[in-house]
Amino acid sequence: MNFCSITSGSSGNCIYVGSEHASLLVDVGLSGKRIEAGLNSIDRKTAEMDGILITHEHSDHIKGLGVLARKYQIPIYATGATIEAMKAYTPLGKVDDSLFCEIYPDEPFCIKDLEVAPFSISHDAADPVAYRINHENKSVGVITDLGHYNDYIVDHLQGLDGVLLEANHDINMLQVGSYPYYLKQRILGNRGHLSNENAGRLLCRILHDGLKTIMLGHLSRENNYEELAYETVCSEVTLGENPYKAKDFPIRVAHRDEPSELFAI
Repeated sequence: MNFCSITSGSSGNCIYVGSEHASLLVDVGLSGKRIEAGLNSIDRKTAEMDGILITHEHSDHIKGLGVLARKYQIPIYATGATIEAMKAYTPLGKVDDSLFCEIYPDEPFCIKDLEVAPFSISHDAADPVAYRINHENKSVGVITDLGHYNDYIVDHLQGLDGVLLEANHDINMLQVGSYPYYLKQRILGNRGHLSNENAGRLLCRILHDGLKTIMLGHLSRENNYEELAYETVCSEVTLGENPYKAKDFPIRVAHRDEPSELFAI
């Protein structure tokens, strides 16, 4: 099982997860050309993708969907409300209805030898989900765009081998920054985004000896930066109520403009 962030940030998100027999993209929030280049950098091709898993309909997660769907006829998996919201999104263009595959939170399904387990998250979108992807005895989680977490989410993230977890903003940078008040409240609210601190606290609850790959993703361009996200999350882990220190795990930050390495899970 392999795992790679093609890009991850507030301006665009695309994650690759694959096995020997199946290749999936989680979100396609950048141009088809950039997705193709990112996949090529890890010796993959867009035409080989077996499915696109959409978390929700915001443009930083579906920007390249229309182009990829029309060019490669890749099946698109999303909740029913997300599908309807995407169809109403004019910039997407016309997508063949037959490519849309409706999924349901807490109802796993298979794409070749990968089991995909969607679960609900709290975000200001139609019906957003995060994904846990399982292959044999290995599993990867991709979880971004959630205003808060609870026991339900924590339960879905237990026993992972790899995770890409949102660390969207530094609370102080957001509060003193140039965003209008309503936008600050949206981001800080229960249907907004995880702060660096809350990302670290959530990570504390899912750490275990077998978690080998941790990437922090979906960083805000205006209200965060890589070193700050990394140091804040590491501090929460080291000082938190868990038996681990941050140095016990390889914690990395996914870049907004370039692919990560291809991690073997």
